[in-house]
Amino acid sequence: MYIVHLTTELAPLAKVGGLGDVTAGLSKALTEEGEKVEVILPFYDHIDRKLLKNLEVDFEDLLSYEDLEEVKNTVWSAEFDGISLILIEPHSEAGYFERGVIYGEEDDLFRFTYFTKTAMEYLLKKGKHPDILNIHDWLTSLAAPLYREMYQSLGLKIGGIMTTIHNMKYQGTCVPQKIERLGLKTDHLITKDKMQDHKNPKKLNLLKGALVFSDSLTTVSPTYAEEIQGKEGFGLDPLLVENKGKLRGILNGIDTPYWNPETDPFLEQNYQTDGINLDEVIKAKTENRKSLQQKLHMDYAPAPLFISVTRIVEQKGPEMLRFGIEYVLKKGGQFILLGSTPEPTLKAEFYALAEEYRDNPHVHFHFIFDEQLAHLTFASADCIIIPSLFEPCGLTQMISLRYGTIPIVHKVGGLNDTVFDIDHDTIPLNRRNGYTFDFPSKNSLRWSIDRAFEHHRNDSKKWKLMLKNGFQKDWSWKTPALEYLEAYRSV
Repeated sequence: MYIVHLTTELAPLAKVGGLGDVTAGLSKALTEEGEKVEVILPFYDHIDRKLLKNLEVDFEDLLSYEDLEEVKNTVWSAEFDGISLILIEPHSEAGYFERGVIYGEEDDLFRFTYFTKTAMEYLLKKGKHPDILNIHDWLTSLAAPLYREMYQSLGLKIGGIMTTIHNMKYQGTCVPQKIERLGLKTDHLITKDKMQDHKNPKKLNLLKGALVFSDSLTTVSPTYAEEIQGKEGFGLDPLLVENKGKLRGILNGIDTPYWNPETDPFLEQNYQTDGINLDEVIKAKTENRKSLQQKLHMDYAPAPLFISVTRIVEQKGPEMLRFGIEYVLKKGGQFILLGSTPEPTLKAEFYALAEEYRDNPHVHFHFIFDEQLAHLTFASADCIIIPSLFEPCGLTQMISLRYGTIPIVHKVGGLNDTVFDIDHDTIPLNRRNGYTFDFPSKNSLRWSIDRAFEHHRNDSKKWKLMLKNGFQKDWSWKTPALEYLEAYRSV
């Protein structure tokens, strides 16, 4: 099967969040299953070309759109970590992908619709006819209506289009003129049954277009597939209910060779994850913790170490996160926050919190992304707090369990599908691997933190059971890749 992923992220070359991890992990797993996979990605200026193998020009073309300069595009082919890449580089005066960032620009909508249109031109003019075109989130969702309305009649043949929804909150709304500049007529598309936005009938909703024009819809966990048919659909839930026959939730995996305590080069001491000698695991985590805290100028203490590795945005429950930090310290524990935020108000709040605790040797705030530090932190901690208000899948809880760090989570989305409470009698013993709470409140989080302290101090049997169950679960992309293949074949 010939599968093309059209995406704006691919970890670690171009990554902001989980989207990059998914496209990389899934593409690699599908390739290992013997499928032909290509990933089409913008050629951002910050991509390290030294990491790319066999980089060469594959295609060059001039595209001229209404009210736009004539733009020359160079399309490169390359390989990275066993994945075949197609990299699109527009030579525009606006420098669409020459800004040192992926998102956050005022013209994001046009940058990524331009990329999507150019990708469709490339497939057509190179005579490539994928069995599956897998598009991801609103950023590349224009590909589905472009194919149905333009490129199919021009001779491009695609066996089926799948849209994978990573986050329903972001939908890509715009006035029709923004899309008509790219050559797509929209008069008949701005209707309730096609691309008309549910909030503003004079605008187009790009994600809605993908939901309508795709053959198959997937999202990144079974629970999230249910949730987006309700309030987490952010206004598109009636459409998803109407199309639930083509919607399925497939739980993400993680790159288990990369996230592997047995071989991780960023650890002070590696350790086995077979769940046999848990005392040795605890000793190794202690050595990693001492090394980590020395780097961070923290005092070592035998009290439990809690962490959070997150973007600090409203979705992630910042109010509860702040409470968790303060409550853990009040109980005599330690806390490390690795978090960045694009939101000025939250950034100011958490920087002020860091200043408040500046002289406290039991807490550390780190607001700049550091991959090596993240690995060592996962391998050092006892618990991770994930109080998300909604969470399509979440990867940090899987990474934590892989490293023997117990998650404390709000039961939503993928967190509900991966973390099972140690004290819930209805859950089989061999699945219990953490702490969960049903309602996003400070009291719910307090109750879970209290239990973690109690079990860490006084109930090693429960603690080791959670460690063992986390280690013995296969968190790889093997099973999700097979589920994606089944979904591809169905269309």
